[in-house]
Amino acid sequence: MSKRIAFPIRIPFVEELGLELWGFADGKAELRMDLAEAHLNSWEVAHGGVLMTMLDVAMAHAARSANSHDPAHAIGVATIEMKTTFMRPAEGELRALGTLLHRTTTMAFTEGRVLDGEGRLCAHASGTFKYLRGLPVSTRKAKALRGTQPESDESKDPS
Repeated sequence: MSKRIAFPIRIPFVEELGLELWGFADGKAELRMDLAEAHLNSWEVAHGGVLMTMLDVAMAHAARSANSHDPAHAIGVATIEMKTTFMRPAEGELRALGTLLHRTTTMAFTEGRVLDGEGRLCAHASGTFKYLRGLPVSTRKAKALRGTQPESDESKDPS
C-alpha cells in the first residue's frame, strides 16, 4: 500500500497519537506512525500502550473494512477483548497490520501485528469486536458513530 488515506471516521485519540491510515479494504487495514519522544517508555522504545492502541485500531478497521464500499456509513465496532504479546522493543517507523479472520452478524474476530522499520515482528494481538450502530452511554441514549465531516445543522436529527 503506497499512499496515505483518510480515516473513514474521526477518532481524536488516534489523531493525537499521529497514527496514519495506509490501507482499508477487504478485511485488512494498515496503520503507520513515526515514533516521537511522547510515545516512548523509560527505555526510550515504544510504550506498550502505543503498540496496543495501534493494534486495536488496525484490527477495528480491518473489522469495519468489510463495509469499505461505504466506509463513512459503515457500522461501528467496539472492542470486546484483546490479547497482546510483545516480542521485541519497537523503534522507528512502525506499521500495524490488522486482518479480519471471521465475522458473524454481530461479532468480528481479528488479529494484528506491529512491525518495525526493518520488518521485524514487535507485537501480535488477537481481538474480538462487536458490531454496533450506536454506543449506549450513561445518559441512556445511544451515541452515533462520528463521521469525518462535522454535521451541518440541516442534517441533525430533530428529535
